[in-house]
Amino acid sequence: MQRLSISEIITKIKNEETFEAVAEDYSFTLKIDQYVPYVCGAVHDGHQFRKELWANCLHTEYERWFEEDPCTKEFVKTHPIVIAGCDSRFEYDLNRAPENAIYEDAWGKQLWKEPLNPIHHKTSLEKHAAFYNVVHALIETLEAKFGTLVVYDMHSYNWRRWDREVPVINLGTANIDNERFGTSVEAWRQSLSELELPYHIEATSKINDTFQGNGYFLKYITDTFKNTLVLATEFKKIYCDELRQVIYPEVVHAIEQQLQEKLKAHAAHFYKTYKP
Repeated sequence: MQRLSISEIITKIKNEETFEAVAEDYSFTLKIDQYVPYVCGAVHDGHQFRKELWANCLHTEYERWFEEDPCTKEFVKTHPIVIAGCDSRFEYDLNRAPENAIYEDAWGKQLWKEPLNPIHHKTSLEKHAAFYNVVHALIETLEAKFGTLVVYDMHSYNWRRWDREVPVINLGTANIDNERFGTSVEAWRQSLSELELPYHIEATSKINDTFQGNGYFLKYITDTFKNTLVLATEFKKIYCDELRQVIYPEVVHAIEQQLQEKLKAHAAHFYKTYKP
């Protein structure tokens, strides 16, 4: 893996070079093993939190971890194109628009002891902007090359705060073109419902049951690129103990191994169906 500037990353994308890199400020990673008509994204995978912010933060490390999406990059790590955040959403949220990307409070609790220093605020927003500059270059290049593509927008969610049974996988589709892509959405939901999970966990999958797909990553790509489908795919945190901050590697492995084939097959069928 190389450490590259944003301009270097974008140049490599536009030249259709294969590479694996971390942004020079270590805010996100991008791997391109091959140029294919699908992308895997994990914008909430990151846990890093700048040291200069620690003393001013009211949330504990555990409270931050609880709301992040650990292992979502791990789920899709073998696929040809993977982009993932390294920084915590508590520093800046890549799944929110720039004007709302820095929290003042989070899940009912004030985040900062004192209002954020303008310099610290600016640094975080610059990271957010840099990520989206790369996303733009990547999707633009892939749309130009293939005509259409699909982005698998991987997330996870805490199930213990719900007072009802919730699905193991939720697809959020409120902001995509369901008339055009509905068949592909249903095919992805059906495929995920057939995951074989440890401990007899049934891979229930529903659409817009817990979340509707209102994230900025999805909206930015959908609004900017008319031939790209973004599938906001949320896994219930069956792969960890939310209360003890323990990851279950055997569950993570089972999901990752099966997504190797399921995701690849779905992407291939999508491209065959919608290519120009």
